[in-house]
Amino acid sequence: MSVHAQAQFRFPGGLALDYHKLSAPIQDAALPQQLVVPLSQHIGQPAKCLVSIGEHVLGGQPLAAAEGYVSTPVHAATSGTVVAIEPRPVPHPSGLSAPCVVIEPDGQDTQQPDTPADGLAMDATALRNRIRQAGVVGLGGAAFPSFIKLNPGSSVVDTLVINGAECEPYISCDQALMRERADDILNGVQIMLHALDAQRCLIGVEDNKPDAIDALIDAVSRRGDERVTVVTVPTRYPQGGEKQLIQTLTGREIPSHGLPLDIGIVCHNPGTAVAVWEAVTLGRALTHRVVTVTGPGIANPCNLRVRIGTPVRELLAQAGGLVDPDVRLIMGGPMMGFALSGADVPVVKATNCILALRPQDLRPDTPAMPCIRCGACADACPAGLLPQQLYWHARAQEFDKTQDYKLFDCIECGCCAQVCPSQIPLVQYYRHAKTEIWAEERAQRKADVARQRHEARQARLEREEAEKKAAREAKKAALRAKAEKKAAAAQAAGGETAATDDPVAAAIARAKAKSRDKTGGAPAAAAKPAATKPDLPPEAGPKTSQPDSPGPSDNGPGTDRRESPSGDAT
Repeated sequence: MSVHAQAQFRFPGGLALDYHKLSAPIQDAALPQQLVVPLSQHIGQPAKCLVSIGEHVLGGQPLAAAEGYVSTPVHAATSGTVVAIEPRPVPHPSGLSAPCVVIEPDGQDTQQPDTPADGLAMDATALRNRIRQAGVVGLGGAAFPSFIKLNPGSSVVDTLVINGAECEPYISCDQALMRERADDILNGVQIMLHALDAQRCLIGVEDNKPDAIDALIDAVSRRGDERVTVVTVPTRYPQGGEKQLIQTLTGREIPSHGLPLDIGIVCHNPGTAVAVWEAVTLGRALTHRVVTVTGPGIANPCNLRVRIGTPVRELLAQAGGLVDPDVRLIMGGPMMGFALSGADVPVVKATNCILALRPQDLRPDTPAMPCIRCGACADACPAGLLPQQLYWHARAQEFDKTQDYKLFDCIECGCCAQVCPSQIPLVQYYRHAKTEIWAEERAQRKADVARQRHEARQARLEREEAEKKAAREAKKAALRAKAEKKAAAAQAAGGETAATDDPVAAAIARAKAKSRDKTGGAPAAAAKPAATKPDLPPEAGPKTSQPDSPGPSDNGPGTDRRESPSGDAT
């Protein structure tokens, strides 16, 4: 396979924009006065804080550990003292604050010792663990944990794609990295190929970056690795979209709601490849990244190697400051970036560009006009969607119909809004529809969980009642069997019939049988002798007199003797 090729395919739609790329070399940014390190710098669950206020930390030391599977740790970018752990403004479209670890550098910049290893001699699981512990995430802007993308599971990956297109007009950090650290990118590529067990790697670079293309071709030629090919792709926005670049390089189209892994491809950024190599081979955590500080509102645009956690305000100062106090600061490019709430937010792992635009550089804030159904949005859509129909249904709150028109295949590149003659903010409608659908799905999931819990409780109660009923029936049966057994035994012993179904009758029968045994079978009443008065001799009788004792009356024995009120006997 040749080390260099031209792309043979292309994606539909797209725009040709005016580019403002920098050719400036990468400079090291100055040590800031404070580092503000957010605990959440990636897609997934925020990391769990490991340090406390007043603790001294070293560069590369973990500040927070991964919490959950889709999570990575964060590390200190220099040595210093933790002075605060509190919510601080972070770069996010919402402008909200998030928990951060604030470090005051000691100026020594003492780093933890590196732990080198031979990545190509390690198995894939050990590689992924090492990459995860180093906190490596995608540096193209999505910040998805890299160790997950390097774990295809049961899927077969045949192609690794390195996305060097960098199609946003002002961003040039990847171009500078490919130009100056092409060998380190290839080192990372070889480790990724080893982890994925893939056969080839395609590095896609737009043709407006000849210096980067030449540097990569030279590095690949010197290395002699036939698995790696540098592919020049046309300069057309959004060529850097993952789906669009894969289609341009391979001709394969990712299915709706699918991932590159579904067609045997994994895509990474050049900066991520360098971070992987540093994590595996050098044992170094991700604490720095290259950031483009540019725009017409900046005095001296530049590419800086920045410590993660550095406030944007200090980068602007190092770039010569702002030329206009009314500039708008954007993180990312002018097409897909978002406005920052201020210059005090820190650089995070996803920060690839700080763009300063003056008021006259911004699109006029004109009111939207009615849609004239010109179809220009559909011609520009790189995903082959119908933006006009999506707009109508999103505006009418018909979110189920937006999904029928593949709403979630929209990459929010902004091409449709850019060409709309009615100035309709189409992407805002799509984002609103997606947000509402996600909220509805979350509510539905909660309702499903509640229903499942109720059904489980009802089943448990019914099961317990059935168990109690069965126990009662078993006890009755046991008592009945015991009574029958005793009745049968009594019948066999006495020869007479006894009630077998009445415990009382059985007891009476047993008592009768026992009485017969004592009397030898005769009736108990006949065996008792009649009571007789013994004849006592005169001298053996009592010698005491009975003066007033009445003698036997004429009425005979047993007749009551009573006196009348007059003393006469009646």
